[in-house]
Amino acid sequence: MPDSSPILGLDLGTKEHALASAATEGSPILGIDLGTTNSLVGVVDSGFPILLADEEGQRLTPSAVNYGADGSHIVGAAALRKRALEPQRTVTSVKRLIGRRAGEGGWQPPYDLRQLDTSPVEVSADILKRLKAIAERALEQPVSRAVITVPAYFNDAQRNATKQAGELAGLTVERIVSEPTAAALAYGLDKLDERKKIAVYDLGGGTFDISVLEMRDGVFQVLSTAGDTQLGGDDIDRAVVAHVLKGQGGQEGQGVRASSPHDEGRMASLLGAVEAAKKRLSTEEEVRIELPFFDGVQSLSVELTRAAFDKLARPLIERTRAHCLRALSDAKVKPEELDEVILVGGSTRIPLVRSYVEEIFGRVPNTSQNPDEAVALGAVIQAGILSGSLKNVLLLDVTPLSLGIETFGGLMNIIIPRNSTIPCKAGEMFTNAVANQKDMLIRVLQGERELAKDNWELGRIEIPFPPGAKGSARVGVQFAIDANGILEVLARDTATGTDTVLAIQNTAVNVDDERVEQMIAESVEYAFEDMNERVWTEARLKAEELLPAVEAALGQFGDAVTPEEKAVIEAAAAQVRAVLTTPEHDVKALKAANQALDDATQELAVRLVEQAMEESLVRRGLV
Repeated sequence: MPDSSPILGLDLGTKEHALASAATEGSPILGIDLGTTNSLVGVVDSGFPILLADEEGQRLTPSAVNYGADGSHIVGAAALRKRALEPQRTVTSVKRLIGRRAGEGGWQPPYDLRQLDTSPVEVSADILKRLKAIAERALEQPVSRAVITVPAYFNDAQRNATKQAGELAGLTVERIVSEPTAAALAYGLDKLDERKKIAVYDLGGGTFDISVLEMRDGVFQVLSTAGDTQLGGDDIDRAVVAHVLKGQGGQEGQGVRASSPHDEGRMASLLGAVEAAKKRLSTEEEVRIELPFFDGVQSLSVELTRAAFDKLARPLIERTRAHCLRALSDAKVKPEELDEVILVGGSTRIPLVRSYVEEIFGRVPNTSQNPDEAVALGAVIQAGILSGSLKNVLLLDVTPLSLGIETFGGLMNIIIPRNSTIPCKAGEMFTNAVANQKDMLIRVLQGERELAKDNWELGRIEIPFPPGAKGSARVGVQFAIDANGILEVLARDTATGTDTVLAIQNTAVNVDDERVEQMIAESVEYAFEDMNERVWTEARLKAEELLPAVEAALGQFGDAVTPEEKAVIEAAAAQVRAVLTTPEHDVKALKAANQALDDATQELAVRLVEQAMEESLVRRGLV
């Protein structure tokens, strides 16, 4: 816990809402949607955003990489076709792993990246290399710059890992853009003269985001964002697979043996069949999942109706409601005040999802854009803005969680509040709280609770300085979030001008999304208790500062007050000590005791000041 407390605002940098400078005109910047299931790439051509197709004429590139035993690898549709034959060598849904620790998030893929001698960043880089090659083939020129989208709720480590993947693929990542924001660009490009408030409901293969934005005169401002980076179509697929394996979805006698899940090849085949069935159920009422010789002898043939599918999918889709309501609350927007609710992500093709969104927001969602391509188009538009190919559009995103540091007493001091528009900078000045303190430990925190212990530590900086009196040190702390949502913390010893910079990258704590939601919920549930504890702590710190000061003053200048006045002061000090020892943390009683001690020492303070002035005049020979 650091020995520091805020004393004044620091003008190291005020909040900024400016975009990075545009790149050189004529140099193409790719827009890339690096998706969980599929990825896309595009570019602005002759003032129009277009998506580029591969050699087979397909714009969607499966986010799959097969690593051969001979060290070779293939990316895309060809890799996906190998999944059933080589499930342990075919990496899919790597987006759910990027920027996370091994085993985090509760999802265990059938492959082991360590055995494949690779990492989520390297796999993502291989996918990006494939997209880069598609673009260079289509444009007939080299490209080296890109805008890449990520889920709005990606934390700092995940954003950094995505940026690293781009750089490993030979791309300069000009901007990391949140997916719902990109989608809003795609939907709103032809409505720049309108003012609208919209919600973007983005349910993809592995992630869910909800953002509320305002569009006005070409400015897209994110008002709030929420989501879950471990919720998507993959989870629905696995729920159906589990259902089929239990024999609950087929005709009598056609269930699958319990040993089948252990055969990863058959599981991969079943997963592929379930994915295909899910897509068909968007337009059909029932489908049959068939796999010949599924368990080596017996074939699998299971009928799946839309009603049965909806029953399996509903618990997962219902998890999005709390996120939607919180995003609306944070944006201070009622459902009826929204002009549009737009759908993004392949999973929003599911009829149940569309009806559920209508139920939440009370309006039919806008489905005018291809949900698989909207994010990629938005990335292309943002790339066009940066390259100068598109004008009169400004994109303002937000940071999803509050950022701050721990101050003396274990309190969370927020530097940048949740849902602040980025890029932005903010800072404060801090000082030493005790005499002869030799350094200051700055713990960088993320969260919504009043006490530091209830938030997450992202990193720490230790600032040494010469020992001195209490309040003699001055350390400025500045938080800067760039347009990619990546945080950099600067600590400056103002006496020496020494700067210490902490880039929050892989040091960032990677918290599970359920824990994020729990944090937000607890910040509301315990708001009164947290605030009471903060006020108590602040009052306690004041009392602990007052008591020794009063005791020292009485010891040195006790004869400056009458015995009656001294008795009143001692009684008031005793009352402060008594309240401090009570376990109830009675804030009202402590504040009243502090005030009484303040009032009792007023006359002593006046006489001390007068005595000090007289002594000063004597020393100067003026009396």
